[in-house]
Amino acid sequence: MRNLFEIFKLNDQDARKIQAEINKPHIHTYEELIIGMHGKIEHFIDFKSNIYEAPFACYVSKGKIHKIVPQSKNGRCELWVLRFKSEFIPESAFNLYSKFHDSANLLFKQGRSFKRLVAICEMIHDEMIQDSPKLIIVKKLLSTLFTMIDLEQRTQQPADVQKISNQDTTFIAFLAILEANFRRSVGVSYYAEKLFMSSKNLNTITQTIWQQSVSEIIETRKLLEAKNLLLSSDKTIAEIGFEVGYSDKAYFSSVFKKKSGVTPSTFREQMRNLTV
Repeated sequence: MRNLFEIFKLNDQDARKIQAEINKPHIHTYEELIIGMHGKIEHFIDFKSNIYEAPFACYVSKGKIHKIVPQSKNGRCELWVLRFKSEFIPESAFNLYSKFHDSANLLFKQGRSFKRLVAICEMIHDEMIQDSPKLIIVKKLLSTLFTMIDLEQRTQQPADVQKISNQDTTFIAFLAILEANFRRSVGVSYYAEKLFMSSKNLNTITQTIWQQSVSEIIETRKLLEAKNLLLSSDKTIAEIGFEVGYSDKAYFSSVFKKKSGVTPSTFREQMRNLTV
């Protein structure tokens, strides 16, 4: 992707073309947001595959292995696809990453809220097809789009989860520090110190927001990267374990099997068989 931002619409003909192609799981070097108006998608992400019917919003952060196959429903498929580099709107890109980290897809109900999402996409597209599109306008509209998606997600959360919004800033800061340091052999106290708080308080925040301890989130991030490397590289198990912060191959394999149900070698074999 050469441009900072791109937007285009997929229709039923495009969906049939994609279905006919060899479409393997892949990694983007950009962020991608898909707004589904009609039809459905089969989405393989985080090493799971599910089908989502429109209306929906789907966000894929840079670096995640995934595959999307659009499909028609009742003869129709219509999706807006927005692609942008992280530096185009970094604050919103990371906010979406934190919200969609373990759930890339958000289902909507047909109604005013979703219609406004579509209207904003149309406004963005209208600006981008001008001879000299003003990216500052696109950026503002994209920020509005993200805000509306965030608000919709909050309305779908249980009331007790909505009450923790004052902890979001700390949680997002933790995720930013984690993204820069998860490959290192550092523990909970390291992240707590970086946030000028106790390990207990940081654990309280992560348990409230994601129902996981800090150590569980760290381990999840390490293993997600390990899975990406197992599928996208020919590095040995020991090399991959070391790269994500495990100095002992046997311990890395043990943790991987406990969390994933299979050994790293078996996982690599299964995933590669799926993508042949």
